[in-house]
Amino acid sequence: MFREQGIRGFFRGWAPTLIGYSAQGAGKYGLYEFFKKHYADIAGPEHATKYKTLIYLAGSASAEVFADVALCPMEAVKVRVQTQPGFARGLSDGLPKFIKSGGALGLYKGIVPLWGRQIPYTMMKFSTFEKFVELTYKHVIPTPKEQCSTPLQLGVSFACGYVAGVFCAVVSHPDDNLVSFLNYAKGATVSDAVKNLGVWGLFTRGLPLRIVMIGTLTGSQWGIYDACKVFMGVTTTGGAAPAATELANA
Repeated sequence: MFREQGIRGFFRGWAPTLIGYSAQGAGKYGLYEFFKKHYADIAGPEHATKYKTLIYLAGSASAEVFADVALCPMEAVKVRVQTQPGFARGLSDGLPKFIKSGGALGLYKGIVPLWGRQIPYTMMKFSTFEKFVELTYKHVIPTPKEQCSTPLQLGVSFACGYVAGVFCAVVSHPDDNLVSFLNYAKGATVSDAVKNLGVWGLFTRGLPLRIVMIGTLTGSQWGIYDACKVFMGVTTTGGAAPAATELANA
């Protein structure tokens, strides 16, 4: 890639990535906090504690549905710019070209595969993170979370986020390949993607790179997110406290 495109090739599509994932991240994390508390309130304190993993799953899935509506247009442009040489230099000329060739609705052509990729990804991301944080404070760190220093808590957030990212990458990788293929091959269908890539290819093509990328990305996201919560005077995410109490405090 470096030989063919130079260093600029590694940054191709940075603008739609920045805009799309900023909007998606704001919706995903903000709405997750809302839905997590909303579902816990519906369940009541006893059931919220007993079925907290289900609440994490429902809250993250609900948040991702809305977050992907913001992400999908930018994801479509990004993939086309990155995978179709000569299509456009970036967002400024890529977005008008995309709309001209496929119409505004064409930007949402990949919304269903995107949901198929991102909803399981986010459910795994949030529920696994919450579970690993809980287990870490329960079995690895002998000191109760509230007595741990802020740097230690943020370190736990990053480490558990990285582990959660590995699980996310594996779960969402087939749909990631589908989304990329559909945005690259104009007029292609899901069956075309399966025929072209093969079932094994859907699960394995690019997986090691995705594990490194998503692991680092997810760990960094949780570290930054919890650092912002600490800055705002809110406790870091997760821990051994009962879900209902934690949600009430948040």
